[in-house]
Amino acid sequence: MARRSPFDIGGFHIPAGTRRTIDLPVSVLSDHTPVNMSAHVIHGQEDGPTLFVSAAIHGDEVIGVEIARRLLRSRQFSHMKGTLIVVPIVNTFGFLNHSRYLPDRRDLNRCFPGSEGGSLASRLAHLFMTEIVARSDLGIDLHSAAIHRTNMPQIRVSPKGEQTLGYADAFGAPVVIRSGLRDGSLRKEAQKAGVDILLYEAGEGLRFDEQSARVGVAGILRVMHALGMITDEGVPLAEGKPLRANDTAWERAPAGGLLRAFKTIGETVVAGDVLGIVSDPFGEEEMELTASQSGLIIGRANMPIVNEGDALFHIATVNITRAEEQIETLNAQLDGAALFDEDEII
Repeated sequence: MARRSPFDIGGFHIPAGTRRTIDLPVSVLSDHTPVNMSAHVIHGQEDGPTLFVSAAIHGDEVIGVEIARRLLRSRQFSHMKGTLIVVPIVNTFGFLNHSRYLPDRRDLNRCFPGSEGGSLASRLAHLFMTEIVARSDLGIDLHSAAIHRTNMPQIRVSPKGEQTLGYADAFGAPVVIRSGLRDGSLRKEAQKAGVDILLYEAGEGLRFDEQSARVGVAGILRVMHALGMITDEGVPLAEGKPLRANDTAWERAPAGGLLRAFKTIGETVVAGDVLGIVSDPFGEEEMELTASQSGLIIGRANMPIVNEGDALFHIATVNITRAEEQIETLNAQLDGAALFDEDEII
């Protein structure tokens, strides 16, 4: 059998059956410190699809970096088919500064496809599109909520991506949401280039949590199995089919003050349920925040200090009975699963 050709990326050549971390130059800081976008490439001995996994497009969304780290320590890649590209930190600038944004306050996920001679954000977006996306057949982009918010594990896909919807089901997150594509986003520009992306949302900005990490690693391995890149040996099987939602909505603060929340992510609610109470600091006035629709809470604000109109609870329209069963199944599955890293501190 003819040996597979090396994988070429950024001027580097990775032979079949090997793995390597490469540095793609991005910029030079004002003090002459070079900045790179680092990628780890695992190039299998046999032909197969190319999958990229990216994290920290928003620099404060660190749970994806932990998922990438655990993924690269997995033992399933010794006989892998195809090629896996893992970029744990896309937005190095934001990551170092614990910030969602780049130094010029631009949101990188609104700057795709970028340009070679544009702003710093535009150049970084262009580099990612040309070196990573253009070489891939499918992508998994890892995100979390912003700081002071948290998301339950969920996958978001394009409303028109039927084949990608199958990979979203294979991922095995509790909820799959069909969400629109925003101008300048990686998902939209990658789809234009013929590469669909699963967007994984879980956890909180600048924080780790064990459930989000475990669901993320297991989900990526399941997608790789669905793509035919790895066998099912050592891949945790998903129990039950994910819930699907086409509509989500935020419940907002009816007044400014202090929030006492009665519900959290993963709980189902019925229209009219009290989600929390907002009171003034003296306790003289209190206003109930009630659910305007039935569904599953997939995100919420963690800060008790709120202004009128702040988004507090994110509710997805789903079958409530199925949602309760699915969340129970997920929790039982996670409780019975072994840690991916024996040195984890929970």
